[in-house]
Amino acid sequence: MKPSPSGFDYDSLNAEYPGHRVTDPALAEQIHKQLGDAKTVLNVGAGTGSYEPEDRIVVAIEPSEVMRAHRSSELVPAIAGRVEQLPFDDDAFDAAMALLTVHHWEDLERGCAELRRVTRGPIVVMTFDPEAETEFWLRDYVPEMKEVELWRYGPMERVVEALGGAEIVKLDVTRDCRDAFQVALYARPEWFLRDEVRAAQSAWAHLPSGAEERGIERLAADLKSGEWDRRYGKLRERSSITCQLRLVVGGAKRSS
Repeated sequence: MKPSPSGFDYDSLNAEYPGHRVTDPALAEQIHKQLGDAKTVLNVGAGTGSYEPEDRIVVAIEPSEVMRAHRSSELVPAIAGRVEQLPFDDDAFDAAMALLTVHHWEDLERGCAELRRVTRGPIVVMTFDPEAETEFWLRDYVPEMKEVELWRYGPMERVVEALGGAEIVKLDVTRDCRDAFQVALYARPEWFLRDEVRAAQSAWAHLPSGAEERGIERLAADLKSGEWDRRYGKLRERSSITCQLRLVVGGAKRSS
C-alpha cells in the first residue's frame, strides 16, 4: 500500500472542517515564538488560516478553493498556489511557516527549496515524526494507520536536510487542545465516532478499504463496554502525553 501524500482532496470536504481544525493557543504561542521578530510572514498550505499571527504582516498561499473560501473575513485572503512554485521574489519575507502541510506536498525538496529562496529568516514547519515514540492509542484500533503515516511523513531527517539544516522541537499536546487533529483527542475517544471529526483528519482517506469502519466499530464497542477506559482511561486525566508532534525550525539564510 502506497498512498499518495498529495492525494487528499480538501475541495471535497464538508463545511465542518473550520469548526474542528482551529488555532490552539498553547501551540500558537510556541509557533509564534519560533518566528522571532519577523515582521512579514509567509504561510504556505495556509488552509483556513489557523495559527496565523495577528501582530505581523501575513501573506497566505493555499491550493484548495474550498479552504480559501473558509478563511475568516478577519484574515487576509489567501493566494491560490502551491509551495513548489511560489510567486514571490527572492528574500521577500522575514519568516515562513508551513503547518501540518508538508505531507500533502507533491515535492518536499522543491517546496522547501522554494521556502528557503523567498525567506530571509526562520522557516517553521509543524509536522509529525512517525518514527518517534508515542502514547497515543489509535493504532491499536486502526493498525493500518502506522504504515500510512510512515509513508506520508517519511523520516524527519528528510525535512531537516531539505531546509539545509534545522532544529527539531518537541511539542506537547494538551488534553484541552482546541485543534482536533488525531492525537489532540487522546482523552476524548468519543470524538472519533463522529464522521465530521474524522473527515477533518486527512489520514483516514488514505486507509485501505474497510479499515476505518472496522476500527471505529471496535472503538465504539470498547467505549460501550468500558474496555477502552480499562485500558486507557488514565489518559482522560493526563494534562498531556508523549506524542510525535514536532516543529522543524530552519534558521536564517546564510550569507553568501
